[in-house]
Amino acid sequence: MRPSDLLRRAAASVVIGAVGFLPQPASADPQTPSPTLTGGQSAGALRDGRHDFDFNIGTWRTHIARLVHPLTGSTTWYKMEGDVVVKKVWNGRASLEEVEADGPRGHFEDIGLFLYNPAAHQWTQTFANVKYGTVNAPMTGEFKNGRGEFYDQEPYDGRMILARVIWSNITPNSHRFQQAFSADGGRTWETNMIANLTRESSPTVSNPPSFASGAGPEHAFDFDLGTWKMHIARLVHPLTGSTTWTKMEGTTTTRQIWNGRADLAEVEADGPTGHLELLALRLYNPDSKQWSIAFATSRAGVLGTPSIGEFKAGRGEFYDQELYDGRSILVRFTIFPTGAKSAHSEQAFSPDHGRTWEVNWINNFTRIKGSA
Repeated sequence: MRPSDLLRRAAASVVIGAVGFLPQPASADPQTPSPTLTGGQSAGALRDGRHDFDFNIGTWRTHIARLVHPLTGSTTWYKMEGDVVVKKVWNGRASLEEVEADGPRGHFEDIGLFLYNPAAHQWTQTFANVKYGTVNAPMTGEFKNGRGEFYDQEPYDGRMILARVIWSNITPNSHRFQQAFSADGGRTWETNMIANLTRESSPTVSNPPSFASGAGPEHAFDFDLGTWKMHIARLVHPLTGSTTWTKMEGTTTTRQIWNGRADLAEVEADGPTGHLELLALRLYNPDSKQWSIAFATSRAGVLGTPSIGEFKAGRGEFYDQELYDGRSILVRFTIFPTGAKSAHSEQAFSPDHGRTWEVNWINNFTRIKGSA
């Protein structure tokens, strides 16, 4: 239930950031695709790929082979067996994948969120491991001729590498997932993970079991579970001295996922500036005892860099650093319950490294019904 997805106005566009979308001059809109793409294909000719991952919805048995020591010349592999559950979320605009597997090297749990970018006609895949409680950088790619390829750059063993995943051999009841690394800029690739999946049952629609209620930091967001009526006020032009605010009305629904290790919040609102649809993924890090929050909008189809924080005395504060109007600022998100059936959150920017803060988004929530 954090704001920060500022709507496009007539004279402004948006740039993705760790908190969602921040207003920028129209000339700075990085989400606008170029007139031509690789190979001279016009943007208007791109295929609509929003249903490319429909094959993945359901419950699967996975047979995994992993290379023990990638990029070392090792040829030693080990095997794991497990289950994968994939379901659509956010009114079908995204899919959520939960993986659980076991093998000789222990237990593995992973969560993935797949989002479609309608402007770029590409998908992003963002993953998190149960050990770390925060999302990695999104992998970006697309499907061609029934084969999906996705890439990103990430640190591995102290150096930056390229990573690639491929979805292939797709049939109604089976498919293959492969991961590979490149240490030489993509000239050569070493496959280090192969998963062959076979369908176990029809798509699931139920939520996984959740942790019991409690008082520990992993339960700090329990108050937020359920469906809420939200009243939004946002500052139209932050950090300009403006005092012009606009209002929106909407609903937000928050539910636990991944056996209670994460929350998924879906927001929909309307106002004079248009329609807002926002998705928030919140993950708990058991080592640091902190939460991370990453956001996406239906327009962009990608999770932003997460903000990190924790609750103290019932009040949650989360911070990140990002670019706004060409300069680096701090962003603070605050959320807390104000009663058994009410809550409050707000977003603020600081252009001076936290010495002063300007609140630019305020949410007030009234509960409609209990846990989703």
